[in-house]
Amino acid sequence: MQNLLRQHGALVALVLLLLFAGLRYQGFLGEYNLESFLRYNAMFGLIALGMTFVIITGGIDLSVGSMAAFASVIAALVSPHGVWLALLVPVLLCAALGFLNGFVISRFKVMPFVVTLGMFLIARGLALIASGKQTVLVNTEGGVGNLGQGDFLGLPIPAWMLLVLFAVGALFLAKAPYGRYALTIGGNEEAARLMGIPVEKVKLLVYTLSGALAGLAGVILASQFSAGQPTEGVGWELTAIASVVVGGTLLTGGRGSVLNTLVGVILLGMIFTVLNFENGLGHININSYWQTVIRGLFLLAVVLLQSPAFRGRLRIRPGT
Repeated sequence: MQNLLRQHGALVALVLLLLFAGLRYQGFLGEYNLESFLRYNAMFGLIALGMTFVIITGGIDLSVGSMAAFASVIAALVSPHGVWLALLVPVLLCAALGFLNGFVISRFKVMPFVVTLGMFLIARGLALIASGKQTVLVNTEGGVGNLGQGDFLGLPIPAWMLLVLFAVGALFLAKAPYGRYALTIGGNEEAARLMGIPVEKVKLLVYTLSGALAGLAGVILASQFSAGQPTEGVGWELTAIASVVVGGTLLTGGRGSVLNTLVGVILLGMIFTVLNFENGLGHININSYWQTVIRGLFLLAVVLLQSPAFRGRLRIRPGT
């Protein structure tokens, strides 16, 4: 039982939460609520997917929220030229920013925290410059709005993007050489170098991937709200990190699961959906600021549970 909870604790918690919410709130498990949930949380899921690979290598990416805001502005600016350019240009630009993160980290051996914090400021500044510090409206005549608001085979298009990319990510981590290399680097980077693993190339890949997925999340953001928003994305990196860690990926790297990250994304999103339903019943009144506090406390609690020293203090010794 203890082993089950350690490996699949997030999934168990998600099932229990769904049972509780389904019995307590009318319409919680209804089609409208679930579709709305998937449509909105797909953005966080995409960022969490990229963050999974970064954290598995022992790194961190604090720039993804700012990149998503930048991508939303670029998508809105390019939207008059058609859906494909509005999709590809922001993704490629953010992939380039991610590549720059990986290049500085791998080539100059600078701490990922410092590099991505700098990129956090750069991307936010680029978003404000490109938008003129204003919200940029999306031209929906070219079909850009369908990316975030459309459906396909009964599911929101963002949900399809999320599911397909998570499936590809899971296969990549399990089967592709570079996926296994990422796990090895996170476990022991020096040992990975001695084994002949191309550490720099792997880091370039994971940070580029993280940037590209943040760019895709920004495109969905612009499409869903019909506007590029340079001030959006604040705290998204923490939501992504929390989802990854809740899914069981170690912050120190070397161990992780793409599918468990998806469970973490859904669990974290469901917690705030439950809080919103409680607000609707009038039993509690938790605004967006308190939800940020709860998100931070949740992340802190999960990180503490990952700490061997903390777990050791929780053990009951014989005779006590």
